[in-house]
Amino acid sequence: MKRELRKYFIPFVLIVLTGCVNPFAPALDKSLGSNSTLISSQKSVQGLFKNFQYAYTFKDTTIYGQLLDKDFSFSYRDYDLGVDVSWGRDEEMRVTQGLFTNTQKLDLIWNNIVSISDDSTNIVRSFNLTITFNPSDVVFIDGRVNLDLVKDKKNRWLIKNWIDESNF
Repeated sequence: MKRELRKYFIPFVLIVLTGCVNPFAPALDKSLGSNSTLISSQKSVQGLFKNFQYAYTFKDTTIYGQLLDKDFSFSYRDYDLGVDVSWGRDEEMRVTQGLFTNTQKLDLIWNNIVSISDDSTNIVRSFNLTITFNPSDVVFIDGRVNLDLVKDKKNRWLIKNWIDESNF
């Protein structure tokens, strides 16, 4: 009888001890701590770029919209037509929403700052953007942004003018 009891007792104890551990639901990673967040306050220029990268990575138009000044303008060169094209904040939000909606993945990497004004109101910075529409349709863009920045009433950096200096 003891042998019979031992035969069932040991597996029962093992099940009880390991039954509450789910290998498919790992514990919450608390290493970020309360001071580290994925979204910045934009009180620094680096915070603005961090939020920009976050918005593209997670395709978050709410965060993206918070990067743009109310008088925002975007400009780029249409090399096929040989003209400069520009639009305002509302059109930028529509274009960006379309990009976010119609892609599977966006991977934005900010590279070196090429130039920066003494007061940080003009920054030219290079970037690499990988746009994955689907596994067989991936676009790689290497370029530069030329940004005019302003501070709002909350002392956050915003993009007022964006000139895309990419050759795409």
